[in-house]
Amino acid sequence: MLAKRIIPCLDVRDGRVVKGINFEGLRDAGSILEQARFYNGEMADELVFLDISASIESRRTTLEEVLKVSGEVFIPLTVGGGISSVERARDAFLHGADKVSVNTAAVNEPELISRIAERFGSQAVVVAIDVKKVNGEYIVHTHSGKKPTAYEAVEWAHRVQELGAGEILLTSMDRDGTQEGYDNDILKRISTSVHIPVIASGGAGNLEHLYEGFTKGHADAALAASIFHFRTYSIREAKEYLRDKGIPVRL
Repeated sequence: MLAKRIIPCLDVRDGRVVKGINFEGLRDAGSILEQARFYNGEMADELVFLDISASIESRRTTLEEVLKVSGEVFIPLTVGGGISSVERARDAFLHGADKVSVNTAAVNEPELISRIAERFGSQAVVVAIDVKKVNGEYIVHTHSGKKPTAYEAVEWAHRVQELGAGEILLTSMDRDGTQEGYDNDILKRISTSVHIPVIASGGAGNLEHLYEGFTKGHADAALAASIFHFRTYSIREAKEYLRDKGIPVRL
């Protein structure tokens, strides 16, 4: 069985790492570079850098910050926020990204997924899917969760897979920042119906939640922010806990 990955996420705004609840009420979570250096030395499997206001403000990702981070970390780096064209994806790669994450632009123009995949390979394309439960259905949202779309989550997951996405980053807006655990219902439905890796995101509050994301949600990787940014747990603690419960991890 492939090792499960633990991935801290840097939500970035105005040059700082931030963290909110349900995509609102952002609070400062430290220096971008300090957090990046910390996770590089902490045995994180990968690092995600999301410029969370780029799509809302219709601008490109802060590539100067990406370049600084890429110079500090020696683990795979995924960059997202404002990646709205092949050219912007190229710029991110030139500034040190190993993968790009697309969300709003992919919903607005699904063929963008195929164009980036054809140019740089499917392994370099992560499609971020932000979902919120609306009238009993999981609906995809864009613009950092501000705008609902016409897409149901499972339907959209299948579509992005067909278009060439190499991975899905699935975030539950209802659970984001609550530390109440991942939404393993939608996580399992998507993870078991696509053949590309799915990253669980939104809601991790303790190590048991990571375990449940793998066992109940069938995720391939677990992304978390609050529990690592504020040092509630270390990456090593998380991996040792998972290993002791039978989850294959890299240590």
